[in-house]
Amino acid sequence: MNPYDLFKKTPQSNCGQCGYPACLAFAAAVTKGGEDPGKCPFLDPADPDLARREGPGLEQLSRRRDLELVEYLKSKIAGLDFAALAADLGCEAMTGDDGEALLFSFLGQRVRLDRNGVLIDGVEPEDPRDQILLYNYVHSRGGAAPAQRDWIGLESLPNTISKVRTLATYCEKPLAALFAAHPPAAVLAAGERLGGRELATGAADLAVIVPVLPRVPLCLHFWAAAPEEGFSAQAKVLFDRRVLDFLDLETLVFAGERLADRLALLLEQPGRAV
Repeated sequence: MNPYDLFKKTPQSNCGQCGYPACLAFAAAVTKGGEDPGKCPFLDPADPDLARREGPGLEQLSRRRDLELVEYLKSKIAGLDFAALAADLGCEAMTGDDGEALLFSFLGQRVRLDRNGVLIDGVEPEDPRDQILLYNYVHSRGGAAPAQRDWIGLESLPNTISKVRTLATYCEKPLAALFAAHPPAAVLAAGERLGGRELATGAADLAVIVPVLPRVPLCLHFWAAAPEEGFSAQAKVLFDRRVLDFLDLETLVFAGERLADRLALLLEQPGRAV
């Protein structure tokens, strides 16, 4: 896709919500420089044309930026006292031959994070966004554990216009598909394997609270399909009102994606170890 093709998909109003002064400038940045098309709240993140942008190596450019951000976040946490932060992060601090490290759970997986790198179940993550998420969590310095009573949708958090659709596309719609394909008891069992628990509520057919990170629980609401009324299965992700104290919006949405990925893996391979 060239800049003009993408420009025709924008509102062409130069509203500035993407951070660029004009829609054409934004379109050029996306197609030529690898800018995130999700910054325009009017583009459909599921549009397959957005994956066909001009310019060589856009995926490599994105990965390179992610790796640079990982190194930046490492520098930001380099001076932190892990032992002093551990309790507020819900982590365990340890000191070994390689220095201080934090141990904690991430969607049922064991994380070891130190100033040099991250291991998830003993393996370095392939996707640098996992490292970004985990380093951002530590960089937040933590806080009191959420009471898990004040749940809100992403749209109730500030500056989430473009992120709401991204969350729907890559998290809520896949979760709804899982609920349509599997019995509620199986979905609940998969959530419980990740440390989750059922929430008694009359607002949904099933509600499950899953701790993505020790201080970042997500509350999943599921509704079964009602074909006679023309409704397909639906899912909604709710967050604790203080969630931005622990993760920024970008990594928060990615946390939702990862939760959907983990539930899908456990439902499709029920005998798989967590």
